[in-house]
Amino acid sequence: MIWVILTSVAAGAYLLGSIPSGYLIGRLKGVDLRTAGSGNIGATNTVRVLGRKWGSVVFAMDMLKGSLAILLALTLSQNTPRPVVFGVLAAACAMLGHVFPVWLGFKGGKGIATSAGIMITLFPPVVFLAGLIVWLALFFSTRYVSVASIGASITLPAASGVLVLLGKCDPILFVVAFLMCLLALARHRSNIERLMAGTEKRFEKKSSD
Repeated sequence: MIWVILTSVAAGAYLLGSIPSGYLIGRLKGVDLRTAGSGNIGATNTVRVLGRKWGSVVFAMDMLKGSLAILLALTLSQNTPRPVVFGVLAAACAMLGHVFPVWLGFKGGKGIATSAGIMITLFPPVVFLAGLIVWLALFFSTRYVSVASIGASITLPAASGVLVLLGKCDPILFVVAFLMCLLALARHRSNIERLMAGTEKRFEKKSSD
């Protein structure tokens, strides 16, 4: 029975995570985000190409994917010894689905919004709060979304690690946070290269929808 639940959670979370929110919204507006702006289907590029309203919709949808995947996993596994293990599995598969969606040739977003959904649902609230504060501080001080996202990604394992030492967080969540951070850094490799070269573009929102 456990293996049935594990398989269902993994497959369901991946498929849920692989729903290409940005691509679908872009198509709804007559734009293929893969060929516009930065070419990414995430919320940031949606804001640049379609405006803040649609970027917010994409961010919410991508965040909801991570949150729903975990909630469904915890519901299915509520009678098992460690439901958190199933939540972790759902988080990992939802992230993989978002970053490598089967529907778009395994070329998806960078996972920041989906990570936010995972943080809100699976981690202690203070971890999400720390990540949010760092993101806002770095974004408004630099106007680089990439810098803010990288900083928030690094904050995730740092904050969860402190909580583990204090006995306030399951150690398995620190492992998940660390892997999510590595994935985010890998997905932002081109941004890091542009930052080092001084060619990264600062955020300038689209003036109208």
